[in-house]
Amino acid sequence: MAAEVVVVGSCMTDLVRWILLNSFRLPFPMLPFYPADFGNCLSLTTRLPKAGETILGQKFFVGFGGKGANQCVQSARLGAKTSLICKVGSDSFGNDYVANLKKNDISTAFVGQTADAATGTASIIVNSEGQNVIVIVPGANLLLNFEDLKRASDVICKAKVVVCQLEITPAVSLEALKMARASGVKTLFNPAPALADLDPQFYTYSDIFCCNETEAEILTGIPVGNLEDAEKVGRMLLGRGCKLVIVTLGAEGCMMISEDEGIPKHVPAGKVRAVDTTGAGDSFVGALAFYLAYYPKLSMEEMIRKSNCVASVSVQAPGTQSSYPYRKDLPQDLF
Repeated sequence: MAAEVVVVGSCMTDLVRWILLNSFRLPFPMLPFYPADFGNCLSLTTRLPKAGETILGQKFFVGFGGKGANQCVQSARLGAKTSLICKVGSDSFGNDYVANLKKNDISTAFVGQTADAATGTASIIVNSEGQNVIVIVPGANLLLNFEDLKRASDVICKAKVVVCQLEITPAVSLEALKMARASGVKTLFNPAPALADLDPQFYTYSDIFCCNETEAEILTGIPVGNLEDAEKVGRMLLGRGCKLVIVTLGAEGCMMISEDEGIPKHVPAGKVRAVDTTGAGDSFVGALAFYLAYYPKLSMEEMIRKSNCVASVSVQAPGTQSSYPYRKDLPQDLF
């Protein structure tokens, strides 16, 4: 059976550091380092460091991350039949990553390994409020190429949803969107990390264009501080050729606007206590891909509401993929 959700994107070994206040007590037991279970390295601190400053971190672990793999894992954990098209290094991190994907029931038929670059890494710092800053080194991700897409063309063209981001070479993501569109496959594009000079074709080849506040500002020059700002961004992106725009707003939920209706809608998120927001946006995108593939008759507003619920669960636990919920652990009214 062909994969219903196909993700073309990145795999990253996450190196995560947590910064905690002395009086702050972790609301969860710290996880030990298991290379086969994590690809993120996590560190904790009281606050994020200023430029040129050294501060003392409290905890550190390694986990699995990368936007493409994150989105694929969340979709798979909800029950989607998935395939990931990506490239990792021929190193221990790469070997562990392939094992992790298989553990999550993700097809690795098009996961390539190369000796020409190391597996990508993401260095993450998380403060005591669960907020994070991230620096990525793409490594092998940038070696995913057009030939890799050609080899995977059958699975791309038979999918129900194809998901792309920008942690691989942008031209490769764009080609994947074009291949999907040519076969009538729904396309979901997450322009992260955002590029101010994004190829205009990304707007027209994305059925759903999903960005957060920071990405929205980079793409449009409009700082997003409230719903009105998000609406301005949405209208601008529709003007560039998008069919439907979603701007994720963290704890405030999402703003959506489509070319069909033209009226922006705010879809709020439930209030939860965030422990670690790392990867929450990817949880949302992965969940949305699942609903697009398996519940296509739901309204977009309802799909977004359900995806918000899934992502809100992920922020209540530490780590990236390690925080992503399984279908069995979620309220059944989400399905």
